[in-house]
Amino acid sequence: MPQQQRDDLVSVTRAVMIAAGNCALITLDESGQPKARAMDPFPPESDLTVWMATNGGTRKVAQLRADRRATLYYLDRAGGGYVTLIGSARIIDNPDDKASHWKPEWDAFYLDTNRGDDYVLIEFTPERAEIVSLEHGIAAEPMGWKPAIVTFEGSRPN
Repeated sequence: MPQQQRDDLVSVTRAVMIAAGNCALITLDESGQPKARAMDPFPPESDLTVWMATNGGTRKVAQLRADRRATLYYLDRAGGGYVTLIGSARIIDNPDDKASHWKPEWDAFYLDTNRGDDYVLIEFTPERAEIVSLEHGIAAEPMGWKPAIVTFEGSRPN
């Protein structure tokens, strides 16, 4: 794929993610069954890395510690699009990273804001993105049924 086309797809991917706001994080449990839950992520970075926060005692944290494979799903209902990111995630408990990834509206959910053990970050790194956006003319054929796909270099091993 030509670089300009790839850059355009990444730009549309970010736009759909930002418009969607929330996403679903899908992890694998100990039996290999996918588990989904709603997340309030930070806006994606330029390389589509996504940061999220959660309580360190949750099942999703245990699942990601056991198997880093994960999927994020964003639905932009208003724009007629979605993004599926397939990749890997890791748990981050570094105080500097935790301080730089904090939303004041989360104050009620954590004992000591971003400083406590109950607050950890999930850093998601995409390996592949699948994009549909009617607003941006991607996979807009009435019966196309095919998302645009972007792959990323440097994915992390499990």
